[in-house]
Amino acid sequence: MQVPILGDRQSFEDASELMKAFGAQAGREAASRADKSRDVGNHIRFCHWRQIERMIFLLSIDQPVGTIH
Repeated sequence: MQVPILGDRQSFEDASELMKAFGAQAGREAASRADKSRDVGNHIRFCHWRQIERMIFLLSIDQPVGTIH
């Protein structure tokens, strides 16, 4: 699995806010927001929310992912 890149501080804050507000359902909420953005033709926000969804998934697992130094 490739580790998603959060391009700015706002991305981290969005992920953090969803996790606080929705708990275990935060990933689903991010996916829902991505779908809504896609449906209205906003591909930039669609990509943003998909990255957030991936980051929330990574933050929710208990094992290391990727190369460990």
